[in-house]
Amino acid sequence: MKRLFHVTPSGWAGFALAAFAIVVLPGLSSSYWLSVFTSAGCFLLAISGVAFLYARLGMVSLTQVGLMGVGGWVALRLNHAFDFPFEVNLALAALSTMVFGWVLALPALRMRGLYLALVTLMAAGGLEILFATFQFPNGGEGFWGVKTGSSDPFRRPFLAQSAEDYLRYVLICAVLGFLFIELHRRLQPGRAWALIRRSEAAAMAAGVNVTLYKTWAFGITGLLGGAAGALLAGSLGLLDDGTFRASESVMIFALAVVGGARSWQGALIAAILYKVLPALLNIWGVYADLSFVIFGAGLLHAVITAPDGLAGQALGGLKALLRGKDRRDA
Repeated sequence: MKRLFHVTPSGWAGFALAAFAIVVLPGLSSSYWLSVFTSAGCFLLAISGVAFLYARLGMVSLTQVGLMGVGGWVALRLNHAFDFPFEVNLALAALSTMVFGWVLALPALRMRGLYLALVTLMAAGGLEILFATFQFPNGGEGFWGVKTGSSDPFRRPFLAQSAEDYLRYVLICAVLGFLFIELHRRLQPGRAWALIRRSEAAAMAAGVNVTLYKTWAFGITGLLGGAAGALLAGSLGLLDDGTFRASESVMIFALAVVGGARSWQGALIAAILYKVLPALLNIWGVYADLSFVIFGAGLLHAVITAPDGLAGQALGGLKALLRGKDRRDA
């Protein structure tokens, strides 16, 4: 129980940063940056899911942005078809993609590495085709609910009607997502995943239900991706298929590796690189696609010199600096 509620210095730093971002950041941001930060918060939640799967089980899922699209589609459909509160639509969208995550877990029961990555990438490609063919609901009649002209309004949470409050809402959801992952890591599922990552045979010999815990992990990843998609739908009010291309799933996984999949700092770095950096380049008048060159350089750096990503390298350097300071003081 003591371990469950123990907060590390990194955890306290995370709470402090989250408090600043939730309380102060929206009031300092223009309408442009409110949109950028809200989108970054949504993708932060999605990246936390794919990073969690890779860090805990060593498994690669390249369907996360597609799952965001599924979550956004469900949230839009529920918004236009029923009079549910936003929170109900958000929960149902997340549960829908959790089930989708369970389906993706089926090949993971027999595949790992490149083969699993290819299967999940094909699933992302299939979702991309579906989104391009049938489009996202915008208030029309029927199951698909697509109509020409202007779309029907999207209902935001009662307490988050303004852009500032909605950014706070998204950031709070992202923090809850990280706490949800950390809770699982500290309880029985975390211990089971650690055994499975080392050796599935050893885990089964120790009595771990490998099928259950792999499926559980994919379900969590899907749930976080679907919640992120529903939050993105709430921010924009209307989605399009160009946002959820299979290539974007590859991109956010690569950035999760660059940032560092084992820590919340790594997911934050990945979200900043993915959404904030291109926005900065646009403001500076620099061709935004230059960000891909930066992403590639960051990935090479992470693979060659920083196996725990930029966050792990920075934290390791900080610890070494503090140890050196303590020796000098002694």
